[in-house]
Amino acid sequence: MPHPSNVGPYHVGFLLWRNLTQLDMTGPAQVLSRMPGAQLHFVWKSLDPVPSDCGLSMMPTVTFDDCPRLDMLCVPGGSPVAPIMQDRDVLGWLRTQAAGADLVTSVCTGSLILAAAGLLDGYRAGCYWASGHQLALFGATFVQERVVTDRNRITAGGVTSGIDFAFQVIERLHGRDVAEAAQLALEYDPQPVGGGTPATARPEILAMVRAQMEARIAIREAEIADIAANRLRQR
Repeated sequence: MPHPSNVGPYHVGFLLWRNLTQLDMTGPAQVLSRMPGAQLHFVWKSLDPVPSDCGLSMMPTVTFDDCPRLDMLCVPGGSPVAPIMQDRDVLGWLRTQAAGADLVTSVCTGSLILAAAGLLDGYRAGCYWASGHQLALFGATFVQERVVTDRNRITAGGVTSGIDFAFQVIERLHGRDVAEAAQLALEYDPQPVGGGTPATARPEILAMVRAQMEARIAIREAEIADIAANRLRQR
């Protein structure tokens, strides 16, 4: 159902965290800033700048303690993701906000953070293509699609998928005309040079990227497996 814009602002909160991928957050934030009634919040433990993975720092606008009740919660991904998946303050805040949110969402490996908080148990979810299989360790089912919707969980695939995800949120809340108008205003008409997923990339390009990422992925997978094992032991 579209959100009635005359009722008041629609509070959208993005979790900031050290080493987040800035486009995971800034892509959907730019799109959602065009949504009628949207009031965006960039949330962290303090108001100190939060460095992203490309060196561009993000400025929080509100802290965990001061953040209003969110209508939409969004968790961007990044690397390394394991430390934030074990941060008790972050996980507690996510659970509290998710309990009252209209939409609980993520981009890229942000779904692993939601999963670590216990917020994707029994849900289908998207994630970065090289990491999504580890969602199963936390009770979620990985779906390798650009945007995955399961009830009030909307989870995007890797990085640029967050832009498509945000337009789908606008369509869900305000209808297709409003979403298409925002898309035209932002001149979003991607024309890629080649395959951007494992299914569409040339085999030699996929092999090259996998080789470049191999060591980093192995470390990340081991860390996340440990987190999942600890979570099971604590139950």
